[in-house]
Amino acid sequence: MTSHPARRLTLGALLHGSGAHVAGWRHPDARPDGQLDFAFHADLARTLERGRFDALFVADVVALPGHRLDSLSRTGRAEHFEPLTLLAALSLVTEHIGLAATATTTYNHPFHVARKFASLDHISGGRAAWNVVTSVVPLEAANLGYDSHLEPELRYRRADEFVQVVKALWDSYDDEAVIRDKESGRYYDPAGLHTPHHRGEHFAVRGPLNISRPPQGYPVVFQAASPETGKEFAARHGEVLFTAQHELGAAQAFYADVKARAAAHGRAPAHVLVWPGLTPLVAPTETEARRRLAELQDLIHDDVARRLVQDNIGDLDLTGHPVDGPLPDIPATNRGKSRRDPLLKRAHDEKLTIRQLAHRFAAGAAVAGTPEQIADHIETWFHAYAADGFNISFPYLPGPAEDFVDQVVPLLQRRGLLRTEYEVGTLRENLGLPRPVARARHLQETGR
Repeated sequence: MTSHPARRLTLGALLHGSGAHVAGWRHPDARPDGQLDFAFHADLARTLERGRFDALFVADVVALPGHRLDSLSRTGRAEHFEPLTLLAALSLVTEHIGLAATATTTYNHPFHVARKFASLDHISGGRAAWNVVTSVVPLEAANLGYDSHLEPELRYRRADEFVQVVKALWDSYDDEAVIRDKESGRYYDPAGLHTPHHRGEHFAVRGPLNISRPPQGYPVVFQAASPETGKEFAARHGEVLFTAQHELGAAQAFYADVKARAAAHGRAPAHVLVWPGLTPLVAPTETEARRRLAELQDLIHDDVARRLVQDNIGDLDLTGHPVDGPLPDIPATNRGKSRRDPLLKRAHDEKLTIRQLAHRFAAGAAVAGTPEQIADHIETWFHAYAADGFNISFPYLPGPAEDFVDQVVPLLQRRGLLRTEYEVGTLRENLGLPRPVARARHLQETGR
């Protein structure tokens, strides 16, 4: 299968001050204080913009990511900036790169989210993106005054309504409604103001929003498309989809599946971009790249190794078990069997120790190799219709990001995959996504 001539590789980067690898902050060349250093984040954002990335992405959880403070205290995950505050500041030190942030639909209100992302879109000149999540960390519930975490089906029903309300609020004003005419004394045209008057299962929102329509119409909607319920949600709403496939065949199957689902919802498959995760580690030779990855893996503390396995397998306590010993016998469970059972089978078939299994989890989507090998990996997946682009994270910072931009990006550009200059326009335009028509105008044009 050959690539369509109009198709172009798109790239996003996860901006995480301590690095994506759980032990990245301990690397000799890493900045252990990077999480709360704005100048460090600004330099990274400018590096990514120099590499012509489409967007940078700031993930978020409204809780410490784990209740086992013994292991958490040995990672760089315990502190980070509030994403929208950080992105608003980064918008002033960048010109083109998109600015994406996570905001949960489970522990937020649609009016607040609509207003914040509309503000970021105006401040940045049309570069905002909202990563829609339903929250998978139960500890978030306790921080927001809830006794328990909502069940997945309920979270997705709430999220579906949440996104619809946010879009209705972004459509509060027609594009041309705010005229600010000093002579007539008219600030906006009353005919162009629309009040949603929403009342549903989860929300009652009168509206309208107290800010004019975002420059992009809607900020771009990012979404992690898993599990099965997440795929359907993404097919209805998502425009850039984060995925976690590490093998080409599985990635191709996911790509075809989610594009077909989008088409079934009346959407153009080309307007749903699939971005698998990728963690590149560049070196002059493959042997050197693998040595660097191994050195990074060796920095994982024993407590963190046990926690990585526990978090991925679930329903077990490895306290006191030697990390260089085998997994203990684990009782059967119904929780997460589709993910858990293959992991357990692999661990037992390959006779992996707890540490070896932890290293597999820590490596995740790592690809260690020469610039040419990493460029080949990206090109192969793109032309094989396993990806429209990649959500790239760097094991530690800033070195691997600079290596990728300086050594891999030029190869992708010479191969005609990646832009050499930004198009003049919004994040939507750079991604090749259409600007949504305001709802009132859509109804007028369609008669529905």
